[in-house]
Parts: sequence; structure tokens; C-alpha cells
Amino acid sequence: MSTEPIVLLVRADDIGFSHAANEACIRVFTDGICRSVELMAPTPWFPEAVKLLKANPGYDVGVHFTLTSEWENFRWHPLTGPSTVSDADGFFYRTFRKNDNYPDEITFEQGDWTPGDVEKELRAQIELVQKHIPWASHATFHMGGLRDDPNFQGVVDGLVEEFGLGVDVSGAGFERFRAFGENNQALSPAEKVAALCQNLEALQPGRWLHVDHPCLDTHESQAIGHVGYEKVAQDRQGVVDAWTDEGVKDIIEVRGIRLVSYGDVKRGAL
Repeated sequence: MSTEPIVLLVRADDIGFSHAANEACIRVFTDGICRSVELMAPTPWFPEAVKLLKANPGYDVGVHFTLTSEWENFRWHPLTGPSTVSDADGFFYRTFRKNDNYPDEITFEQGDWTPGDVEKELRAQIELVQKHIPWASHATFHMGGLRDDPNFQGVVDGLVEEFGLGVDVSGAGFERFRAFGENNQALSPAEKVAALCQNLEALQPGRWLHVDHPCLDTHESQAIGHVGYEKVAQDRQGVVDAWTDEGVKDIIEVRGIRLVSYGDVKRGAL
């Protein structure tokens, strides 16, 4: 029988994008299994997110680089003002690459972005997060970025190295854990809880990364969505329910699953 432990890194993306997300991201830490949270600097609820994170200094925080703004009913702007990273209205582009749901819309990749403007904006985001959350340990990218573009990725890699925000979870042996299965957005909250319980019971020894987007089902979140992703509130409430479920926590305790953060990986505390 394998003596290798089961290590699980649960990451919550997008704190700062809404009040409902802020409350949810804190709840899944204080009452649940989440250990790292990704903070979006240009978003409207950033100030509240900062207050909540300062009240929970044990929560590992990442700078969630943000160069896109995907939702229908509200958008956000670059911290550095209009430039080649913003659209004709001054907002971030909706997506990095062409999306079949918006066939006529210009994307970031199609725009005239320059590495200089990308560097300026991401640097401003790092500096704003570090100003308020000096313990931020790492950086991740909202909606993926342009990983296969060497000019884009070169800027990102340079900033991550300069500010000491690099954490190589893949290099540390972490693999993606599809905790809710492949068609997870179609699941009800109760089905998400059941799926997580089932998949945790079957989880094999190793190092696993589980990423999702907790948010409470409120009037605010019910007004948030875009073509192809309309049931945001229900879907993300399911993440909260699953990550704070007592049965889930019992399975983790009984199986001896170790919950860790990006900061733990960075320190080698595994």
C-alpha cells in the first residue's frame, strides 16, 4: 500500500469582483477547505476585499493578474487608464481570444496591445495589492492570459521574478483535481456537494490542485453572467456549499488529506 500522502491545494479565484464573491471567498476559508485566494486589483469590490483579507491574515493571497472583463452587466477598467490593453470604451476586452459566443467582438489578442502597456498595467496591479496585502505570496492569471505568446509571457515572467511572486505548483508535482467532473456548471449545489464527496473518497495519493470561483447566490450575483454562462449565482453557490460541507470536511479528516496553500508550496512546507 502506498505511503504517499494526499495533498490538496484548494484555490478560490476572483475575490474583489463582487460583494457576493468577497463574502463567499472568506467563508470558504474560515468555515471550509480553501487555503489560497486570488485578488483582482482593478475590480469594483477590491477595497472591501482588502478589509476582509486584513481581518484574515492567515489566508494565503495571490495577485490575480486581470486584463479581461467578461460580464455583460458590469465591466472594469485598467488601473493605468486607457491604453492598448483597453477597448474603444476604455474597458478591458471581454476575452483574450475569439469566442464563438461573441463572434463580432474584438478580443485582446486582436487588439494592438504592446508589451509596454501590459507591463505597466500588471506592475500597477502588483503594487496596489502589495501596498494593502504585503503577504501576497504568488501570482496567477484571470482567464489564462496569452501563455503561448512569448512577448506577453516574457512580461509576465519578468514581473513575477522581480516581485518574488513565482510558485511553480506543476514543478512541485501538483496535478489538476476535477472535483466536480467535466460538466460542472450543469450541477445543482447539492449535486456539487455529492460530486466532491465522491471524488474525494476516490482521490489517490499525490499532490492535487482544485481551482474554482466561490460566490453567494444573491440578487447581485443573479444579475451577473454572459452568453454561455447564465447561471453564475447557482453554479458558484454550489462551490461554497461543497467547500464548507461538513461531510466533505469529515472525508478530508478521515482520509488524512492535507490542505495546503501556494505559500506552503513556496516555503517547501509540504
